[in-house]
Amino acid sequence: MSAPSRIGVVGAGIVGLAVARRLAQLRPDARITVVDKEADVAVHQTGHNSGVVHAGLYYAPRSLKAGLCTRGRGLLREFCADHGLAYDECGKLVVARDEGEVPALREIERRATANGVPDLRWLPGVALREVEPEAVGAAALHSPRTAVVDFAAIARAMAGELRDKGHEVRLGFEVTGVRRNLDGGVAVCSAEEAFAVDRLVVCAGLHTDRVSRLAGDGPEPAIIPFRGEYYRLVPGRSGLVRGMIYPVPDPRFPFLGVHFTRRVSGSVDIGPNAVPAAAREGYTWGRVDLRDVWATASWPGVRPLARRYWRTELAEIRASLSKRRYLASAREFVPALRDDDVVRAPAGVRAQAVDRDGALVDDFRIHRVGSVVTVRNAPSPAATSALAIGEHVADLVLADRG
Repeated sequence: MSAPSRIGVVGAGIVGLAVARRLAQLRPDARITVVDKEADVAVHQTGHNSGVVHAGLYYAPRSLKAGLCTRGRGLLREFCADHGLAYDECGKLVVARDEGEVPALREIERRATANGVPDLRWLPGVALREVEPEAVGAAALHSPRTAVVDFAAIARAMAGELRDKGHEVRLGFEVTGVRRNLDGGVAVCSAEEAFAVDRLVVCAGLHTDRVSRLAGDGPEPAIIPFRGEYYRLVPGRSGLVRGMIYPVPDPRFPFLGVHFTRRVSGSVDIGPNAVPAAAREGYTWGRVDLRDVWATASWPGVRPLARRYWRTELAEIRASLSKRRYLASAREFVPALRDDDVVRAPAGVRAQAVDRDGALVDDFRIHRVGSVVTVRNAPSPAATSALAIGEHVADLVLADRG
């Protein structure tokens, strides 16, 4: 009898853990090792997002994003039910501020319908207040099945499952080298140690381009970090918003703009914005990493990106530095919001993939290089889609194995 397969996964965020979990289901005889440089799971994007389980409103029908989001939402709901984790369908209202935004909102309705978003409703301006009494707008699209969860808690549950089945989640292991051997195996190295696997999956989030290159993948796309900053309603004013209030997104820009999100804890966050970060883990303005700054500045796609979006980014930076400007955007949807209704909340950093020509990569992008599969872009709704991404990637990993 042949020895069990050895499979490695770099990255203990929700996507990496979901991939490892699915591999463990498909190959119960395998030895799976998940490594991460941090001292806990879900430290970065998984632990710093808004907790929204997206229903599939925005995504181009038949895109990988749309399909994995729809499949992933159902799997995630089942996972939460099985593990006793909160899954709150508080609903989302996408609001057109004026008549000029109504055609774009109709396009979202078309996409959402094509993607099978359940129980979708179109609401004229007055009717939207039946859902969110403090909101204003020309029209709205209501998605009552959009939910919120604690993605970090879900990631911890996945890691626990893996350990219970005898697999390893090795923390404090920073990958500094990946060597593909002539026999098809892969050596995964840190500064102090190394281990060998037959197959490797790279789900390294903010550092996925660097680790993927170590494994022999190409340079494109590169990760450019954008910080998303939040305010939070003080407890006495959290009743201003019942669920989620979102803007109609600019289709030319991958960031949604400032919005309101109720969390499973009952608090309500306002944000995020999207400002360039001076470090891949740059959760504050004061965090600067010169290596990351150089990597961003030297990527050929940054110049065309800056030319295309400099006005938008200048407005984002001004709002970041001015609470008054930031809240003015939020007040377009909830006029009753006062400056003293909010306090600062923890920020997140988005791993925005950018191609050499400056194009912002919108869909999931997954490569295969011999015995290595690299997840090069996993933007929102990656957390929602994580269990479905796990299925998709696991199939790629095992495609040529018996």
